[in-house]
Amino acid sequence: MDMENEILTGSVVGDEGVLALEELARACGTEAEWIVELVAVGVLAPQGRETPDWRFRAADLTCARRVARLQRDFGATIEAAAVMIDLLHQIDQLRARLRQAGLDVE
Repeated sequence: MDMENEILTGSVVGDEGVLALEELARACGTEAEWIVELVAVGVLAPQGRETPDWRFRAADLTCARRVARLQRDFGATIEAAAVMIDLLHQIDQLRARLRQAGLDVE
């Protein structure tokens, strides 16, 4: 394929829920069942009540990819990855508070 003539298309994913379950799974290179497991353990909180109505945000995509990386790199179970994600999120929040207080976080 001639790279000079290749056309790439994409969508901007923001804070509004725009990705359906299958789209999120495809973006993560996984199966939909894996995304359902992430919802079951509380890693992801989609908008919508029923599975076909679920919509995910950009933050969900980032989080799911982070879980996939933890599983791949460390062999973590979904439950262990969920705990790690929660701890990483808490660290990020604490660093943000330290910056707001004018303290050096590094």
